[in-house]
Amino acid sequence: MDKIIKTLDKEQIQNILPHRPPMLLIDRMIDVDPGKRVVAIKDVTTEDEFFKGHFPGRPIMPGASIVEAMAQTAILLYHSAYKDIFKKITDFYLGSVKAHFMNPVVPGDQLRLEVETVKLLITGGFVAAKAFVGDKLIAEAELVFVVKQ
Repeated sequence: MDKIIKTLDKEQIQNILPHRPPMLLIDRMIDVDPGKRVVAIKDVTTEDEFFKGHFPGRPIMPGASIVEAMAQTAILLYHSAYKDIFKKITDFYLGSVKAHFMNPVVPGDQLRLEVETVKLLITGGFVAAKAFVGDKLIAEAELVFVVKQ
């Protein structure tokens, strides 16, 4: 299958993901190779809820929020492969996370999330995820997730 480039805005993403602000951590999807790879963007601003307590005077995006943004991108990847089945999905579970963080993410950064399939099944998947600010690698993770009807 040839690579398909497709973008989604926040409203279109909300038609796919059950998350809503402040837990929706993706602003747009900028590239998809269905079932293989998705690239999404999170514009990090001082308005993001997690900055209220992490940390006052020196705001840093929590690692758990970066992983959650990766997981949401993984669900967009799953959707790109299983659109018909996706309509019946009611629950998403992040089963395993192995993450490494290299650099902080601060207000004003644009976080680029790249998620690639290692193995994708109807019942879930195993993906490799990377987060970048510009060309700088911020974090990488191996995620295992399950979907249930």
